[in-house]
Amino acid sequence: MATEFRDVIPVLPYRDIRAAHDYLIRVLGFASGGVIEDGDGKVVHAEVRAGERRFWLHETAGSLAPPNDSGSRSGGIVVHVDDVDAHHEHAAREGAEILRPPTDEDYGQREYGLRDGEGHDWYIATPLRQPATS
Repeated sequence: MATEFRDVIPVLPYRDIRAAHDYLIRVLGFASGGVIEDGDGKVVHAEVRAGERRFWLHETAGSLAPPNDSGSRSGGIVVHVDDVDAHHEHAAREGAEILRPPTDEDYGQREYGLRDGEGHDWYIATPLRQPATS
């Protein structure tokens, strides 16, 4: 099957979409792609952007739940930045829950981990010119 893929948009569930939106902008440095409210002012969808990449923030519904609600972590999101150390310093100043500090990984990137308020794990990384050696 020959298919031309145009985009991939991760959908992340949150109980408090507005708080998640604002956190991702303040702590991770993403840009807002907008917030959508229903007729009663309840946020039902939001978008944040990391460069050309978009993330949709979706309300918790049925089996779609953030890790803190589901009790499990089945994955994480990796975002590449120009300077992982500067990004880490900023996130730490903003009060992010840091899972581990910036570390050179043997698979070729320097990265650190953080967890947002609803349990999604984010790994912020800068690719290294060559993989680290032991």
